[in-house]
Amino acid sequence: MGGGETLVLASREGRVGVIELARPQAFNCQSMASVQQFTAAFRAFEAEPSVRAVLVRAQGTNFCTGADLEDVKARRDDPVALRTFIAGGHAMLSALEASRLPVVAAVQGLALAGGIELALACDVVFAARSARFGDQHAQFGLVPGWGGTQRLPRIIGMRRALDLMLSARWIEAATALDWGLANYVVDDDKLQAEAMAYCATLATRSAPGLALMKRLARDGAQGTLQAGLALEVDAVVDALRTADVAEGLAAFEGRRKPDFD
Repeated sequence: MGGGETLVLASREGRVGVIELARPQAFNCQSMASVQQFTAAFRAFEAEPSVRAVLVRAQGTNFCTGADLEDVKARRDDPVALRTFIAGGHAMLSALEASRLPVVAAVQGLALAGGIELALACDVVFAARSARFGDQHAQFGLVPGWGGTQRLPRIIGMRRALDLMLSARWIEAATALDWGLANYVVDDDKLQAEAMAYCATLATRSAPGLALMKRLARDGAQGTLQAGLALEVDAVVDALRTADVAEGLAAFEGRRKPDFD
């Protein structure tokens, strides 16, 4: 499935890297090949210092409906191949969370199963009014395999997460916003422009500052409050001595916008 076919497109808009799922005819479901292409595109953006944020979006009327079940079926009798596929999805999504780069998702239409798992791993989610979020696995006797059982309860709470997983029902964009699954809900025809404008704003911020905020928030959430506060103290003491903080303070005093290289 896929072969040499381009399943994921990578492009740049200024300092924003764009990763676009490009299988609209297949509801942008993810095969092993598309996972590899996505991961390679993201790693390339990470390695480019001029890239300051990444926008994840999809072609067509739907964001992503999960893993390519033909790919899954072809691997069912081979535990090693199955583990490789599952581990590949985990690595792709963990890379988004661990990255120095803020990652923003623009979701339209269906974000189901692996699609909701992809959105969960992003830092900020813009949802079109057409967006529908759900975990479809239970309907077909499947179990979330790309972090859904772990990230979903952490983001929306245990009872809501279990409801979505056990029932396999979908929720509308407004509910996703209320539950904290989405940050913004916008008209469909404004989704891409507003998500890109948000990314462009992030790209003007201090890159080390944003990376540090992201790391502290994500690492701190894994432990106790006191452990997180200790991490913050040590990190901020170091951060206050950086060139970007000096520029920010000078800009504040001079009543101008800071210029972070």
